[in-house]
Amino acid sequence: MSDDDDSAAEIPQRAESGAPAYGTVMPDRFSSDEVFQRVVADADHEITSGTRELFFSALAGGFAITLTFLIYASMSTKTDSEVVAALLYPLGFIYIIIGGYQLYTENTLPPVALVLERLSSVPTLLRHWVIVLAGNFAGGALGAVALAYGGVFDAPSAEMAVSLAEKGIETPATSLFFKGAFAGLVVAGVVWINFAVRDTASRLLVVYLAFLMIPLGNLFHVVVSFTEVVYLTLVLGDVWILFPAMTQFVIPVLLGNTLGGVLLVTVVNYYQTSERRLDIDRYENTRRLTIREWLLGSLSGRTYVPVVDTVETIVRDEDSYRILVPIANPRTEARLVEFACALAETKEKGQVHVVHIVQAPQHVADSSGHHDRILRESDRLLEDIRRIGDGYDVEFGTSTIVSPRSFEEIFDRARRTRPDLVLMGWGQDQLWTSARAESHLDELTNRLPTDFLVVKDRGLDPSRVLLPTAGGPDSDLSAEIAQALEKGADAEITLLHVVDDPADRAAGEAFLSDWASDHGLEGAEIVIDDSGDVEQAICRTARDLNATVVMMGATERGLLSRLVRDSLHIDVARVVEGSVLLSERPSQRTFTERLFGSGSREDRRLEEYRDREKNAEAAEPRT
Repeated sequence: MSDDDDSAAEIPQRAESGAPAYGTVMPDRFSSDEVFQRVVADADHEITSGTRELFFSALAGGFAITLTFLIYASMSTKTDSEVVAALLYPLGFIYIIIGGYQLYTENTLPPVALVLERLSSVPTLLRHWVIVLAGNFAGGALGAVALAYGGVFDAPSAEMAVSLAEKGIETPATSLFFKGAFAGLVVAGVVWINFAVRDTASRLLVVYLAFLMIPLGNLFHVVVSFTEVVYLTLVLGDVWILFPAMTQFVIPVLLGNTLGGVLLVTVVNYYQTSERRLDIDRYENTRRLTIREWLLGSLSGRTYVPVVDTVETIVRDEDSYRILVPIANPRTEARLVEFACALAETKEKGQVHVVHIVQAPQHVADSSGHHDRILRESDRLLEDIRRIGDGYDVEFGTSTIVSPRSFEEIFDRARRTRPDLVLMGWGQDQLWTSARAESHLDELTNRLPTDFLVVKDRGLDPSRVLLPTAGGPDSDLSAEIAQALEKGADAEITLLHVVDDPADRAAGEAFLSDWASDHGLEGAEIVIDDSGDVEQAICRTARDLNATVVMMGATERGLLSRLVRDSLHIDVARVVEGSVLLSERPSQRTFTERLFGSGSREDRRLEEYRDREKNAEAAEPRT
């Protein structure tokens, strides 16, 4: 739980009768729905926090746990009463919860509530847990180092600290798991009650009494256990005990804490709320994640939900060809819209929909006053864009999205409206530096919703088009675009194929001729380059032809391969003088291909033509 209590309190709270929670009528306590609303509001703030702030907040929390270990070991040597020894045990937890630091066992409630509501994905929850747990362990380890080498303990206390750790290690794993489960229940229960109480004094009392149960009930908390293990390892100077201590002590406690918090509290508390638990203004227009997004996506909190979306319900005409054009700046992206209209006009029922995506910080986007101002300005800027549409024989429309996200909205809109093509600019925000439409994580877990064409605009003159290809679905999309430009703009099309050896020129020419015929580009000029250097061949041919547009399919090299070497697409885009179009079509590549793929389709494809040339030569009569 963070210190964002004020933002949680700002949620319009209403009793089940409909009476306002704040005002002339004050209910004695929050209903379950109202507590859940406060939990979700706070969880949204936490799970969307940056890695740095999350980790260091958890680091502070882990170090604060050192106080619990310190005072418990010290008090145990000063009294024979276990009750008296445990009286100050909750001190470290009080610092954490009242101070708003991150503690792993607290995070088994708020973020899980978001996941249960499908407002956040499972991978995002796991990322959050890993960061917080790593921060807690790092803080606990630093505290253990200070206790082991700082002379903080006297001799009896140091001996007691060692015995506490040894006691945990000697406890059977099954007992540790169930003791940890009850401790997890205690901590997550404290979090729930904290959102139900109204004042700090009540919160302090709840925290103190609840965490007093851990030593008195002989329960175990994972961060305290980890601190004890690190301390024992340092004092004994035996690093080899660390592994068995982690597997036989810390990990069973971790699993128990997690299950206790998630299953025994979060799920139970979730299902005691009504179906209208989030039926309030703050979540009125919230879209739940799809099952695929929920299980595999990287979306989190309400930051993926557009605050304003002016698009009207689209009734899809299956015979139409729809192009979605997301833009960030209508003043500078007019040529992109013209290009989309020119492509759509070559279709029998061409449609173009331009969506102006306005990125605004959450606190600005949440203000209704800012909504009206942003929408008025967007509508004014889109007037010139609408005039462009009037000049083409296409069905044309515009809309505006205001959201804390920017380009992520493109993929969501494409999934919802199902266009045939998304045409967008290659901007300065480096979204496309991986030479693919998806982010790295989305590339491994998701499939593109439709065809994408990303444009590096340097005039967008379609008169001379260079299309390098080695085959594949992305090149198929490039061929379709080239056909449209040939038909609608009388473009001159040149096809390029690069082979590794002069001996492969004939095979390469045969391949490229067949490919051109299969894709309706029989009139295109064919160029074979035998240098084997694809990047240099594209740049050299573009320069020789004075190409105004270079069209390339997205790379099929796997993610790991691209992390080691830059993609040639980016290098080409930097060098050529004309516009660059990057096309990508949804593919069925396996997870292994997405991760390790070499993108060497041209090698496999060309081998067929090599064999054909050899057979033709063998069949020729000898003189």
